[in-house]
Amino acid sequence: MAASDSRSSSPETPRPAAGGSRPRPRRRSDGELSHRAILRAAAELASVEGLEGLSIASLADRVGLSKSGLFAHFRSKEELQLETIEAAAAVFSEEVLAPALAEPEGLPRLNALADRFLEHLARRTFPGGCFFASVGAEVDGRPGPLRDRIAAVQAGWMAELTRAATAAQRSGTLGCAVDPCQIAFEVNAMLAGAHAAFLLQGDAHALDRARAGIRFVLAARAPAP
Repeated sequence: MAASDSRSSSPETPRPAAGGSRPRPRRRSDGELSHRAILRAAAELASVEGLEGLSIASLADRVGLSKSGLFAHFRSKEELQLETIEAAAAVFSEEVLAPALAEPEGLPRLNALADRFLEHLARRTFPGGCFFASVGAEVDGRPGPLRDRIAAVQAGWMAELTRAATAAQRSGTLGCAVDPCQIAFEVNAMLAGAHAAFLLQGDAHALDRARAGIRFVLAARAPAP
């Protein structure tokens, strides 16, 4: 969930079809798309275009609905943005947090949090990479409900890394000389570097390098024999 503003350079940014224009999706009846499916499309769009680039009009074009059909789901642009954040949080929880938190406490869980995050990127679940890293760079200087919610999700992620590091220290698999918040920061920094290199530079090896780097950092924090 490390912050990185790489929306405009994402290798998954939609490209025009041959002839210079992207085929428009066929129009659907309003009942064909569930609210959840609309929000998933919104999160995919926002990961590339940003939350400010997300609008009723752009989303209607993306999913093939009329604007009036989408107005039945969202009363305002801000409501659409906030619900999109919640939808992305649910995806992140399902793909990253839930499987990682099923691992034993301590070092196995800390490694699992990092691994599941890197797998989330590798699957390209969102075309702009980690949703919260992408939009976090957009809203970090803009006080308001969008920033508050993004900040809360990112703080929750750091809290999970810190809890795992603390448990690893209690179990004796990590030394206690270093603040667990520092360990969490270093792990997240590696993930941030991987996110930027993977998306901005198209470096597929960055994910493996981050995984190896995290293992090295954690091994260096092992208690002295």
